[in-house]
Amino acid sequence: MVRELESAPRLGPLFGRAVLTGFSRRGGSLPDTAYELPSVTVSPEHLAAYNRVCGFRLTDELPATYPHVLSFPLQVKLMTDPGFPFPLVGSVHLNNRITQTRPLRLDESFGLRVHVENLREHPKGKQFDMISEAVVAGEVVWTDISTYLRRGGGSGVEEKSERTDPPEPNAVWHVPDDVGRRYGEISGDRNPIHLHPLTARLFGFPRAIAHGMWTKARCLAAFEGRLPDACTVDVRFKAPVLLPAKAGFASRATESGWEFQLFDARKGKPHLAGSISGAAA
Repeated sequence: MVRELESAPRLGPLFGRAVLTGFSRRGGSLPDTAYELPSVTVSPEHLAAYNRVCGFRLTDELPATYPHVLSFPLQVKLMTDPGFPFPLVGSVHLNNRITQTRPLRLDESFGLRVHVENLREHPKGKQFDMISEAVVAGEVVWTDISTYLRRGGGSGVEEKSERTDPPEPNAVWHVPDDVGRRYGEISGDRNPIHLHPLTARLFGFPRAIAHGMWTKARCLAAFEGRLPDACTVDVRFKAPVLLPAKAGFASRATESGWEFQLFDARKGKPHLAGSISGAAA
C-alpha cells in the first residue's frame, strides 16, 4: 500500500513517538506500507552545507549519499508507525548499499519512496532492509538499502572474523567533536548518542559518536572525481567513531573498482569496510 505525502514528515514529533511507544513493540511481520514524496527539489543551501560537513566539493551533482538524508524522514515515519514490529530506539544500522544508474542533479526534481522488506534471522536478533528509491520520469535512478538489526532472540551463532592488522593509511583524518551535531543538524538525525558526551553516556557510549552515514559519506568524498556515473557503494559498519577521533583511511584498486577501510588510527580498530563497483549492480 503506497501512501503519498505532500511534504516530508517532521522528525521532532516522530522521535517523540518513538520514545513513547517503542518499548511496547514485541516483533511480528513487516508492514506492506510504502511512503512516497512525488516531487522533491533540493535546496542549494542544504546541499552546500551537507557537502561541507562531509568533505565533498560544491557541484551541481548530488553525492550518492545525499539522497539518504532526504529519504530519512520517510524511513523514520515508517519505523514509528503503529504497525511496525520493532522500536526505532535501539535499532542498529549494520550495512548500507547505494546503487545509482547516474548522478542526480541539483536542478532536477525527483520522487522518493520508502518501504521495508526481507525480515530474517541474525545471530544477535532479527534484521530487515529499509529500501529507499529516487525516481525520475518513472525510472529508478538511485536505490539505498539500509540493513538494521533489532537485538534479542537470535541464534547466538556468529562467524568469527580473523583479527588482522590495519593497512597502511592513505590519509589520516582528525574528526572534530562537533561533527555529530553538525551532521545531525543537516540530516535531521539528532539522536542523543551523536550530540554530546553526557547524552551519549546515557546510552552506554563513553563519548558522542559520529553518524554511520557521515563516515560513509566522508569515505566516498575521498574518491570524488574518480567515480563513474553508474556505481554501487557498499559498506559494513563495524565499530562507532568516538568523537573527537583520529581515523585512518585506506583504499586499494580492484578489478571492479575499489575497496576501502576506515579505522582508529591509534588502535587499529575498524570502523567500516566498503567497496565501490564501477557499474550499477
